[in-house]
Amino acid sequence: MAFTLAPLPYAYDALEPHIDKETMHIHHDKHHQAYVDNLNKAIAGTPNENKSLDELVKQAGTISAAVRNNGGGHWNHAFFWDSLSPKGGGKPGGKLADAINSAFGSLEGLVEKFNQAGATRFGSGWAWLLVKDGKLEISSTPNQDNPLMDVAETKGTPVFGVDVWEHAYYLKYQNKRADYLKAVWNVVNWDKVSERFAAAK
Repeated sequence: MAFTLAPLPYAYDALEPHIDKETMHIHHDKHHQAYVDNLNKAIAGTPNENKSLDELVKQAGTISAAVRNNGGGHWNHAFFWDSLSPKGGGKPGGKLADAINSAFGSLEGLVEKFNQAGATRFGSGWAWLLVKDGKLEISSTPNQDNPLMDVAETKGTPVFGVDVWEHAYYLKYQNKRADYLKAVWNVVNWDKVSERFAAAK
């Protein structure tokens, strides 16, 4: 069962000025496509060929590095595109807002802790907002790992994630990862995060 790359759910320039058109185009059409292509090559003719992406990700510790890295890359990027929206930003409401206040004191507290996790992730990786034991937590993972993986330091169900590989921000922000992380909050898709939070609960 070959995996395919879904179209970006909005125009390449829809997240301007926070994330630029050229970055979105290269990130989706080149980087994400490469993960899909390499995943398909890695599973071809193996028992993993008939497994779902979720199954592969959850078994990351028992599969080859090629399947783990490219499967994680495909899962993480598909999740990332849906985490952002041209109509995003602002503040969350309802039960998600209550959970954020309970876990971090305020939305500002969440943003500060999340941005710190992303900024201090050495090398390439991801920052995550996840549900663990019914509560919100923040973590970061190296490379293309995520909290669903059996190898994750902090395991849970992701509800929001940000790519902190240089390819996600370097054209616009160069080495200023912290500026990129601040900008992402202007396009965060709180509706999608709330939906994931409700499902994870």
